[in-house]
Amino acid sequence: MRDVLGALRRHWEAGNPVGLGTVVATFSSAPRAPGAAMLVDEHGEVSGSVSGGCVEGAVYETAGSVLAGGRPTLSRYGVSDDDAFAVGLTCGGIIDVFVERVDRESFPRFGELADSVAVGEPVAVATVIEAPEESRVGRRVLVWHERSAGGLGSDRLDDAVVDDARGMLAAGRTGTLEYGPEGQRRGEGLRVFVNSFEPPPRMLVFGAIDFAAAMSRMGAFLGYRVTVCDARPVFATASRFPDAHEVVVDWPHRYLEAEAEAGRLDARTAVLVLTHDPKFDVPVLRVALRRRLAYVGAMGSRRTHRDRIERLRAEGLGEAELAALSSPLGLDLGARTPEETAVSISAELIASRWGGTGQRLTRLAGAIHHDPESSERPPSAGR
Repeated sequence: MRDVLGALRRHWEAGNPVGLGTVVATFSSAPRAPGAAMLVDEHGEVSGSVSGGCVEGAVYETAGSVLAGGRPTLSRYGVSDDDAFAVGLTCGGIIDVFVERVDRESFPRFGELADSVAVGEPVAVATVIEAPEESRVGRRVLVWHERSAGGLGSDRLDDAVVDDARGMLAAGRTGTLEYGPEGQRRGEGLRVFVNSFEPPPRMLVFGAIDFAAAMSRMGAFLGYRVTVCDARPVFATASRFPDAHEVVVDWPHRYLEAEAEAGRLDARTAVLVLTHDPKFDVPVLRVALRRRLAYVGAMGSRRTHRDRIERLRAEGLGEAELAALSSPLGLDLGARTPEETAVSISAELIASRWGGTGQRLTRLAGAIHHDPESSERPPSAGR
């Protein structure tokens, strides 16, 4: 929903209903992840996408029916369904799409959700997408770390879903949960989609050089909140890094320590050290490698890397901590320019996140998309 949140808010505030289709589950090689959404307004205008073009036509028709007064609909598109080829899902995947009408009456607390997302407050919305009692479908509860609002029709179900959604929110996960009719965790028949809205992951780029400018552009493009930090004020300027969300003049290790102490680093944070100068990179790497981060990489030649490793060992870092360092950073693409190098680094970031190999797909067999949480045996879905 994040990709259509702005458009959805404008329609909601104006009192205009829309049809909203959301990918709630994917199996095998699906084109878009759970949470991807497509909005259709009263005039037939479309925002967003649920499949990159494969099934948009079918979802568009369903959204029109829901807008005209139809009930929320859960549909499955995939190669096991004869309709899959008619709507164009030929990638071999399966997706479940939940289509509902959203307006002030059906989602009275949407403003609270949008406000939290706008200020970076973690929030999740849990929506019943399938239930034995049809009247429960479409009910939702908003979940923050310390509070919740709304209800799903049963106190026991609310308690179970809020507890589970809070755990998913803490992990930054979006997905579908299954319960018994009254929230029994070992039951089945009632499915709830939890859409988590964590703030964007952070990318901290240390070293105000031309490679950092290219990396800040790429990081912002990938959805990171990018910070460029350097102790030299003549180089660390906003005009040199227009794509960064912030430019900080400070010693890298001191800034990183302060961010860690303030709780602004997490397991999604990427740290890129581009200075290849021992007086800058060794202190900041010492701080970074002692924290649980998504990625820590350092630029430099293999000779620089060997020297850096010895210096870090002298600082007391153990072999397990040193093993977390990507250096020289990036994948072997033959990159030379700052822009090509930024692509190489980004490729390694993506591969490390999803478990990719970095090899050419034409030389590999099996699934294209890597997702350790996906299942090859999807549960039944409503039609």
